[in-house]
Amino acid sequence: MKIMKSAEDYLEAMLMMREKHGYIRSVDIAGQLGVSKPSVSYATKRLRENGYIDMAEDGRITLLPQGLEIAQRIYERHMVLTRLFMDLGVDEKTAADDACKVEHDLSETTFAAIKAHTQRLAGCRTACPEKDTQGE
Repeated sequence: MKIMKSAEDYLEAMLMMREKHGYIRSVDIAGQLGVSKPSVSYATKRLRENGYIDMAEDGRITLLPQGLEIAQRIYERHMVLTRLFMDLGVDEKTAADDACKVEHDLSETTFAAIKAHTQRLAGCRTACPEKDTQGE
């Protein structure tokens, strides 16, 4: 089953909330995504029905293995793309916003190439001293 982009966004936000707070609540997801509480209620119901999350009696949300896998994949794409855009000179906010737009649609092949490229750049930043331009 192909998951919708909006569901990926919800799962990614849930992962971010879990990392930030140690727990996931609907109100935090609404704030993170800038959506209404009823929108979150509808989305979490669908995610629960499809086996991506579980909801406790107290309203706390747990990512199930299938949902966690999707969330981690999208979050990794987000971070790698944000870093790439920033390396190109884009400011952090714009880079993160644009990464959100692109992260869902890249093929695995293109993403793997981008990830390898950013890893090479990161390796060069730490291993390659910058040129001394004062004597030129």
